[in-house]
Amino acid sequence: MAGILLVEDDPSVRTALEMALSRQGHSVTAFTTGEEALEHVRAKRPEIAILDVMLPGMDGVEVCRRIRRFDQLPVILLTARGDDLDVVVGLEAGADDYVVKPVEPRVLDARIRAVLRRVESASSDRIVFGDLIIDRGALKVTRAGREIHLTPTELRLLLELVRHPGQVLNRRHLLRVVWDHSHVADSRLVDACVQRVRAKIEPVPAEPTFIHTARGFGYRFSPP
Repeated sequence: MAGILLVEDDPSVRTALEMALSRQGHSVTAFTTGEEALEHVRAKRPEIAILDVMLPGMDGVEVCRRIRRFDQLPVILLTARGDDLDVVVGLEAGADDYVVKPVEPRVLDARIRAVLRRVESASSDRIVFGDLIIDRGALKVTRAGREIHLTPTELRLLLELVRHPGQVLNRRHLLRVVWDHSHVADSRLVDACVQRVRAKIEPVPAEPTFIHTARGFGYRFSPP
């Protein structure tokens, strides 16, 4: 069970999802605008946010982007279209996952539980690679003494790469382990998340020294 923030301006979709997720045991607080959502996150901080992309005024992507400025709250985007541009922009804004509408409530529930499992999955050891320190017990990453704020998905991805130093992990493997996905079409989740992690941990993201691309295969963690 989770405390869910649902933001959806379509009354019928909002009511249906709210009822369905409540039946799954979740506690759902629903709003119709991005502005209301941001106020709620600051005041109450739910466990996860589900944001419709096409909202009046401030859209779901912008809400996600603003949440990331002050919180690493897990975020799932709801999009009425599967357009690559919509999805990529949302992922680059920091979303952990996306679901194309119309969506079966059981599918959305599975995605929610998968994202929340990432928050809870951390072991109790400390990994040091030069000035990059990953404390899995404290869910804390620092570089050169400064804390790096990663979302749960970004942290889960980094941990999986770190578990296999020097080994190329393909996108299908990362989707299965990090996102609990198996469909190869979702590989853009991996690419966008890698870019976000690089932007945070690499001294020069355009010239990565930790996370390297094996073109046509996947990614490899090879610390200097």
